[in-house]
Amino acid sequence: MKILRAFLYLLFFVTSIQATPLILKSVNIKGGDLEIVFNKDYDKKAIRYFALSNPPRKVFDMPNTILSKYAKKSLSYSKCRAIRVAQYNRDTVRVVIETDKPYRCKTYRPLLDSNIYCIPLPKSNLNTTPKKTDTPKQIVKKSRDVIVIDAGHGGHDTGAIGAGKREKDLVLIIAKKVERELKKLGYRVYLTRRRDVFLKLKQRTRVADKKHAKVFVSIHANSVPRRLRNRAYGIETYFLQKSRDAKSQLIAEKENSAVLKGAKTSLSKKVIIDSVLNGPKIVQSNKLAIDVQKNIIYYLRQHYSNIKNGGVRPAPFYVLVGASRPSILVEVGYISHYKERKRLFTSRYQNYIAKGIAKGIDSYLKNRKRELDL
Repeated sequence: MKILRAFLYLLFFVTSIQATPLILKSVNIKGGDLEIVFNKDYDKKAIRYFALSNPPRKVFDMPNTILSKYAKKSLSYSKCRAIRVAQYNRDTVRVVIETDKPYRCKTYRPLLDSNIYCIPLPKSNLNTTPKKTDTPKQIVKKSRDVIVIDAGHGGHDTGAIGAGKREKDLVLIIAKKVERELKKLGYRVYLTRRRDVFLKLKQRTRVADKKHAKVFVSIHANSVPRRLRNRAYGIETYFLQKSRDAKSQLIAEKENSAVLKGAKTSLSKKVIIDSVLNGPKIVQSNKLAIDVQKNIIYYLRQHYSNIKNGGVRPAPFYVLVGASRPSILVEVGYISHYKERKRLFTSRYQNYIAKGIAKGIDSYLKNRKRELDL
């Protein structure tokens, strides 16, 4: 009986050890390989690997594993579009390597490190073409297209405020970064304001018409009442149209109250109705909004986790009325949300937002030219 009892105890002890989950301690890039470090030895055969397409991705599922809160959740590597690490479900960690083209690799475990799992990364840039030796630097073809970027609020109108941070300051910084990105792509760019001044409704859209701009983009940051601050966050892009959506109407009313100061509201409402009935502008504004929203989300998700895609929405924003060309309003995030606010006021996060807006505009204009056979 004692022997049986001892055997059962030993069996329970061994089983409990095997059931103890691994901890994925860290993920780093070393010598062109993705190095995954566990807290103890692991079974290489237990790791499940499969490939996905559109875009090409290598996926590694690690069962009976918990992701350490100190481990990196995303990594940047010039030869990959993105590298993401996440707790896929309660006891599985998933690693995703996203590239432009499929590639082959053979995973391995270092000879003297039984707690490390290595995944070779692409050895060459898959998303670039070889440079010609007689071309020392890339020549950006100048475009005749003009883009107007509007930084919302300004002057006495601070816009949303969260923990002392002001919307008017944030959007001006991002507008200038968008200008820089668009100029890199060869566009001519004008800002409605370059300093902390308040502009009336007509002043904001007059620039777009005067400069014969191809598109008009107004940049803002969102906010919600205190009771919703921990829940509401994300990036949203709006185009001019009547909407029955309560959220879109509420946001539009808040922005309109500031921009309509000193304007005849009845006249503005008449103009907005006329503009909504202008079908072609609305269709093109919708397309522009889709391209911009998609690119902002793409660039942010490459480098940050928990990026919420608020989508593209119609709303009656008065600031989009006067410009007789495709016009959109981008809410780059919620200044009222503590985590998103912290990101919004970092230069790195702003750079990716700006790049997304610029690439979205560029994508829209190129698609538009193909539509018109230009």
